Amino acid sequence: MSDFLKHECGVAAIRLLKPLSYFQDKYGSTLWAFNKLLILMEKQYNRGQDGAGIGCVKLNMPLGQPYLFRTRDASKDALTSIFNGQIKKLNKKVRRGLVNLKDAADIKNNFDYGGEILMGHLRYGTSGLFDEGSCHPYLRRTNWPTRTLMVLGNFNMTNTPELNQRMIERGQHPVFGTDTQTVLEEIGYHLDEAHTDLYRALRDSGMPGPEIPHAISSRLNIQEIIHNSAKQWDGGYAIMGAIGNGDYFCLRDPHGIRPCHYLITDEFIAVASERVPLMTVFEVESEQVQELPPANMLSIKADGTHAITEFTTPLKPAPCSFEKIYFSRGNDPIVYRERKALGTALTPQIVDSLEDRFDKSAITYIPNTAETAYYGLLEGLRVYRRKRVHAQLLEALRNGTLDENMLDSAILKRWPRGEKIAHKDIKMRTFITQEKSRAQLVSHVYDLTYGAVGPEDVLVAIDDSIVRGTTLRRSILRILGRTNPRKIVIASTAPQIRYPDCYGIDMSELGNFIAFQAAVSLIKQHGQARLLEEVYKACREELAKPKEERRNCVKAIYEGLTEAEISREITRLVTPHDAPCPVEVIFQTIENLHESIEGPCGDWYFTGDYPTPGGYTTVNVAYMRWFEGKGGRAYDLPL
Repeated sequence: MSDFLKHECGVAAIRLLKPLSYFQDKYGSTLWAFNKLLILMEKQYNRGQDGAGIGCVKLNMPLGQPYLFRTRDASKDALTSIFNGQIKKLNKKVRRGLVNLKDAADIKNNFDYGGEILMGHLRYGTSGLFDEGSCHPYLRRTNWPTRTLMVLGNFNMTNTPELNQRMIERGQHPVFGTDTQTVLEEIGYHLDEAHTDLYRALRDSGMPGPEIPHAISSRLNIQEIIHNSAKQWDGGYAIMGAIGNGDYFCLRDPHGIRPCHYLITDEFIAVASERVPLMTVFEVESEQVQELPPANMLSIKADGTHAITEFTTPLKPAPCSFEKIYFSRGNDPIVYRERKALGTALTPQIVDSLEDRFDKSAITYIPNTAETAYYGLLEGLRVYRRKRVHAQLLEALRNGTLDENMLDSAILKRWPRGEKIAHKDIKMRTFITQEKSRAQLVSHVYDLTYGAVGPEDVLVAIDDSIVRGTTLRRSILRILGRTNPRKIVIASTAPQIRYPDCYGIDMSELGNFIAFQAAVSLIKQHGQARLLEEVYKACREELAKPKEERRNCVKAIYEGLTEAEISREITRLVTPHDAPCPVEVIFQTIENLHESIEGPCGDWYFTGDYPTPGGYTTVNVAYMRWFEGKGGRAYDLPL
């Protein structure tokens, strides 16, 4: 992706179903789960670079001994820092003779992460502070294991102010700031209620006090607690947590917006945001890794019994299509096919741009996630040209014009050729932090291959998406222009991004989108500036309605404009004033997006059709803030 875009977090968990001694005997290490968690998180590092955190719950610890642990870090190399730090502490104890690495009991009693439940989180922040305190897991401690709670997740709630208000009306004192704290407190409230009801019933039945904790633990109904907690949630989420007694849960939102996968064996249960890390880390085939269905939760009791059940009613599936376009690692077998298909689907538009001069074209991609789509586009162009050559030869054969010159012209003419033109210098990301600095340094993020493109060539560069267009204008088009092509074509595998996201991606300020800027520009050029105020008034009126009845008033901005008009205006807006050659920007169609993605496809940022009421609230508030000249995320505000 050319535009710098923060996005969804990554989650990982391992729940051992055998004692630590089993893993020492079979795999030669009491740290088997700890090591696997590290690799599982490393394989998802693309999902979080603002910080990391891990948590552990140990089962059946003696009274007086700690049973729950957490470490968080918001430094540059948070993941390495966390795991290296824990290993250094352990090695220090080993050197002093305090711990035997081959003794499972020693590890469990003396190593914080020598437990049966291990969880990890990689943070890509879209709201809140960017410090250690904002990293997951979040923790709620009590002196009752069955009331102690640890939560982490990949999610964004659109109605956090409403959820906080609900807590206030109960008499609670919520801490404002992040929806993670809100989710923690909501689950914690219902956990407290369930615990208290069980405690009073057991106490009143005459059960001795020391026996009550075990009885509460065995009777605690995780499904009911989550069902009650999630009733008012509006957003996209994959949330997991552990209770101090050893109960574990993982749940996915009713629309399946956020991804979640799991692997169940007789030795362990593992969970991760993406499929491939589970396949790689545990050396299993893709069919062994399952996707957690929307509105379902995986629950594991302290005794190891587990179930997958619905905690609420499933709704129309709308998994985030950006997972397929950009976020998920491209080595997932399904994602790989889909990204190639997205590239292939651009073939007709690219053919038009090449004006049938295949021998005078060079195809490249914007590093690095567009690479797979690039192969799909090359394949599509080659299939198209083979069909053309086949038809030409048949026609020549029929009319008697087939000769050696005709064969040479049809067969030996150069095919569309692929070139590696732009190279991304990943190291530069370290220094690009604040917006002003990014503007100064962004042109150095990419290096260029010189001499691969001629002055008669059309240079086609495929990108996975174009959000703000800033990097195109300031950097990429200038860099590509130095190859001196006849024309530059930028092709986006994603459709025009017209509306904000409110479910976890950092695409929330409407005025930043190049498609929206282009539409507003065209409206003003057409002398229809009054429409902008009319839409503003309509958005205000919409917010007065019950949230379930709200609609997307911002659609009116685009209704009088064609996709081609907006694409041409985007081209004008992103083309540098001193561009050495013409530029054309091409976007995927909505229809081709759905044909390329296997299964349901959430497309609200392209179509404006949101899966939850909070989405419609967010888009209207986002427009109002743009019209009023205010920044900030619409879903951070009281609604």
